[in-house]
Amino acid sequence: MIYKIVNIIFSGLFILLTLLFIMSDWPLWPLPLLVVLYAIFMLVVSTNVQFNFFVKAYNKNPDFVENAVALSFDDGPDENSMKILDILDKYEAKAVFFCIGKKIEEKPEIFREILKRGHIVGNHTFSHTRRMGFLSSKRILEEISECDRVAQEVGGVKMNLFRPPFGIINPKTRRALLRSGHTVIGWNVRPYDAITKSPQVIINRITKKLERGDLILLHDNREKTPDILEQLLVILKQRNFAIVRPDKLFNINAYN
Repeated sequence: MIYKIVNIIFSGLFILLTLLFIMSDWPLWPLPLLVVLYAIFMLVVSTNVQFNFFVKAYNKNPDFVENAVALSFDDGPDENSMKILDILDKYEAKAVFFCIGKKIEEKPEIFREILKRGHIVGNHTFSHTRRMGFLSSKRILEEISECDRVAQEVGGVKMNLFRPPFGIINPKTRRALLRSGHTVIGWNVRPYDAITKSPQVIINRITKKLERGDLILLHDNREKTPDILEQLLVILKQRNFAIVRPDKLFNINAYN
């Protein structure tokens, strides 16, 4: 709805400025300026799922009844995922793992182990291509559907949750999701662990302003993640934060 309203506003302004230019001595420069501003605006809102601009995404729930946060892991399954699962077991914590379809094919036993230990899984597309923002809606739908197919074949689950690679949501992704029917999960705590070397910097970014209902994004394909996770869970316990799965945090269904 917001997307449609913004398009109507920009279109109306463009038509108005065009008419002013044709029918009066109004200068031409506002027209290209408006186009540039629109392009910049669309780029910004397309690269951050938290804006909820094209689709509704669940990013946090400050009204949750418990003093709790949720953990999410992207880009697995990975050999590293097993260490993460052991640490989560140690602290009796549950999480969501947004899995890449081709990695599920490569590591089916780890995918099944995630499910066996009481965690939930979500769709992170089949290939996690860096060209995600340039794919057609048809191709995006194929990426989502193929990941669903593999997850169902390997783990017997029909995933309802979807997290877009790199947080990219644009009109083409929106059209694909309208057809697939997935529920979009974002985040509101992103420590950039995939590009930051220092574990302490990552932990500080997570814990500095952590609040009830926050959803933390981490990556289980990074060697430093298990150590970061264990330190984080100790801090969360000290601060009396419980850990809940995102489906419970947002009261939504993980599977269809």
